[in-house]
Amino acid sequence: MATYPLLLADENFSREASTHLQNLGYDLITLNDLGLAQTGLPDPDVLNKATILNRCVITFNRLDFIKLHKANNQHAGIIVCTYNPDNKQLAEKIHQSLQEFKSLNNRLIRIYRD
Repeated sequence: MATYPLLLADENFSREASTHLQNLGYDLITLNDLGLAQTGLPDPDVLNKATILNRCVITFNRLDFIKLHKANNQHAGIIVCTYNPDNKQLAEKIHQSLQEFKSLNNRLIRIYRD
């Protein structure tokens, strides 16, 4: 059985895409699952929380998280995605992209819409 990276979806990532990733076998939690939704948690704190939990952040907030990665690449991984209204296609694209990595530690992965 394949082992997939642990994921943490921030507030702006699609719940439907998150569900599709979970259906593909990913252990994915959201800020809502942690009781941190709608709290205005700053992006650096989201990344810090994910790092503490050894989870890769997944987000549509590309610009801010790319800046965070450039400022400090010591994290459990960041996946930045271009918005795609086809949530199943987005989840599949993320899944396919992650197959080439044994670890996402300190990596920035970019997922673009077709």
